[in-house]
Amino acid sequence: MYRVLPHKLKAIRRHFGSRPFRFLDIGAGNHSATLAKHWFPSCHYTGVDREREYNNSPDDFAAMDAFVEMDLEKLDYSALPDAGYDAILMAHVVEHLHNGDEVVRLLARKLAPGGIFCLEFPGRRSPHLPSRRGTLNFYDDPTHVRLYAHEEIAGVLKREGLEIRRQGTRRDWHHLLLLPLHALNAKRHHGYVPGGVFWDLYGFAEEVFAVRPAGSSTA
Repeated sequence: MYRVLPHKLKAIRRHFGSRPFRFLDIGAGNHSATLAKHWFPSCHYTGVDREREYNNSPDDFAAMDAFVEMDLEKLDYSALPDAGYDAILMAHVVEHLHNGDEVVRLLARKLAPGGIFCLEFPGRRSPHLPSRRGTLNFYDDPTHVRLYAHEEIAGVLKREGLEIRRQGTRRDWHHLLLLPLHALNAKRHHGYVPGGVFWDLYGFAEEVFAVRPAGSSTA
């Protein structure tokens, strides 16, 4: 079903391999739980989203070990245990939040020692890129409310005691090499080629990968 590991999961795969881990997925729509369980069948998956039915099916909810419905901008994360997760994924969520920097700061406290926090979001190039269906320009998506830079997000995480392992423009070279094939497959599937197919070519997204050192505290 899923033959190619998505870019947003690659750092987690490198970090944990096939070992069990506690996975907190911030923004659990678009069948994220089914995707995560396909690549990490032994993980304990907790999904967080503002709405339950954001492009999710009953099978997606069956794949989840837990689901927490919350409005991230309210900054109440008491339903999530501090240091309770080994991996936190926040892919294309922070740009939908007015106070995303504060959200990231508080979520970092949910990361256990030795765990990894992975974020991806539209970068500073995105407002200057061509407009395309499926989002290539930041303003193609009317729910985008704030532009963040990887330096800003990395700074927030460093102040929370995390070590930055990577930050900068997302470039998935494997995806770039196969771009014509991805474009052809997308055309067959959607009837058009979405903007996301060109993200690595244009440098649409920025990313930050950070680790909480083993033995450190979230206090």
